[in-house]
Amino acid sequence: MENKYELSALILRVVLGITFFIHGVVKFQGGIENTVGWFSSIGLPGFLAYAVALIEVVGGLALVLGLFTRLVSILFALLMIGAIVKVKLAVGFLGNGQMAGYELDLAFLAMAVSIAITGSKAYALDQFIFKNKA
Repeated sequence: MENKYELSALILRVVLGITFFIHGVVKFQGGIENTVGWFSSIGLPGFLAYAVALIEVVGGLALVLGLFTRLVSILFALLMIGAIVKVKLAVGFLGNGQMAGYELDLAFLAMAVSIAITGSKAYALDQFIFKNKA
């Protein structure tokens, strides 16, 4: 491993990837129709639930593997911005007793932006696949 910065980026990448992967899997396991209905109830097109869940599952796995790391991190950052603005901002930083606030979403956003800016080369498939294009 090159240095402590690569180690910290690896930790962020793997933890964020696992977290999003699990969130996406749960959306499908719990019945994606429930998520479609919830999206519709907050004024979003229901089909976006499929896109979000797919980005979370595929992107989460890709991030753990270090594949398309910056692109996936940007997508995750956009998802978090959408979640904060559309859902969580109204209930405040810590929530309202009925729903969690945006504190965790903000932490995920910061992680995703950090990875998008710095990348993560340690134990990443990107290093093997794209090594001649750097």
